[in-house]
Amino acid sequence: MTDVWDVLVVGGGPAGAAAALRAKQLRPGAAVLLLDRDDFPRDKACGDGIAAHGRDELGLLGLPDLIADYRPTQRLSVISPGGVRVSARVARPNHVVPRMVFDARLVEAARARGVVVRRHRVRSLTSQDGRVVVDGELTARSVVAADGAHSTLRRLLGARPTPERHTAIAVRGYADMPDDEDAQLIAMQRAGWPAYAWAFPIGDGTANVGFGMLLPTLHATGLPGRQVLHGRLAELLPHLPARDLRAHHLPLSPGRPKPGVGKVLFAGDAASLINPLTGEGIYYALLSGRLAGEAAVLSAGDPLTAYRRRLRAALGRHLLTTDVLARAAQSPGFIDAAIATAARRPEVFDLLVEVGLGAGTVPAPLAAAVVSRWIRTNLGARG
Repeated sequence: MTDVWDVLVVGGGPAGAAAALRAKQLRPGAAVLLLDRDDFPRDKACGDGIAAHGRDELGLLGLPDLIADYRPTQRLSVISPGGVRVSARVARPNHVVPRMVFDARLVEAARARGVVVRRHRVRSLTSQDGRVVVDGELTARSVVAADGAHSTLRRLLGARPTPERHTAIAVRGYADMPDDEDAQLIAMQRAGWPAYAWAFPIGDGTANVGFGMLLPTLHATGLPGRQVLHGRLAELLPHLPARDLRAHHLPLSPGRPKPGVGKVLFAGDAASLINPLTGEGIYYALLSGRLAGEAAVLSAGDPLTAYRRRLRAALGRHLLTTDVLARAAQSPGFIDAAIATAARRPEVFDLLVEVGLGAGTVPAPLAAAVVSRWIRTNLGARG
């Protein structure tokens, strides 16, 4: 038995597995423990979309072929709140891999690399002699909290929860879809905006389908959540009747907390790293988990400072961009203008994909073009 773990990771999703994998990749001799409350494989409510940026992260972790047996999706179609539609081939294809499969493969890869994996539900966290003690029995030099949107570790450390105004809720299911369908669909809805449905083909005759909206907007309806979420999904995608529906919360990045406390680093959903424009979180999870694993083994004396620096370098400008765009996107007309611009200019479409699924930023001239179109449209409507 190890008396002191070099890195203890709580949560076996993409963020936690990435942290454990990176720690062992950089220091093969490190003692790394990965805890999760469930056994794998296990289902996780999610859109299942893995963008090209996520595949880049898998390559950095030494797993370039982890999802190579899943067919790439080559096209993306987006319908704006006002009905403007753009459909184009993406610069780099995306994948759709059920979390039941994806997470289990990541955990198995970590185990194969020497990570110790245990089923364990964390209940307490203390600090002792510069180390972190979990449940009075597991001692670690650094801890990565990757235990999801309702992070137990984040609560135990007294970090504030994500404000409700920065929290979305979505329902996810699966539906039958032709094997040859290779376009991901995002259909936005003006009612209760921001809100949208999605249909992401897996390539095996099924698709991941779902509908999401902000939590305060759902509460404002005064109706049961199931009625609203299931009903709007059926309304927006009537040709894709869903089964296995499950709801989940999405803590959006504008409400993110500090990236950790002491020698505990928050990663993935536990760090509120969900793109507020698209709900994408797997890329952020893999990236933040990798950076947390790096900081934990390379800067064990002060991992939080190193982690904060790495996160800022990787996502700082991007998160500022999405913070600003999320505020602008409160107006459905702004999104209509952005999608209309993307429909006319392929480079704008590619850039929107980078911002929504990766770590892209928006150049000032493009922002000015979208705002100008938005203003002209509003003036025309008023006229």
